[in-house]
Amino acid sequence: MRVVLDANVIIAAAAARGVCEAVFELCLEQHQLIICEGLLREIDEKLRFKINVPAPVVAEYLQLLRNNTETVTPSAVDPESCRDPDDLVIPGLVSPGNVEAIVTGDQDLLVPGSYEKARIISPREFWEQERRGR
Repeated sequence: MRVVLDANVIIAAAAARGVCEAVFELCLEQHQLIICEGLLREIDEKLRFKINVPAPVVAEYLQLLRNNTETVTPSAVDPESCRDPDDLVIPGLVSPGNVEAIVTGDQDLLVPGSYEKARIISPREFWEQERRGR
């Protein structure tokens, strides 16, 4: 399955053990992760400046992401499709990345439940569905 993990899920996977880490590892092993340069920049900034992860560790994590994801350029998205304009990059990955699922904890993204052909679900819901075999 082609999956987008939003930046906060990827950051949580790096920062703490838990469901986001499990989802991240599952996606690396069994799915194709889709990302864009904007998400990589956001991950870099938040890890370094909000969580204070040392720059060399962040660089290594970003390299892991680059090596194990497909980077695409987001398409334009109708601003009405998302409550928070800062989140438009996430649904913008659906069409160019042929994305089937968006995994996010962001309520602004979760509210619609889907975008085009991609379902939008929480990390816990994704984890539970994968464990059940969907």
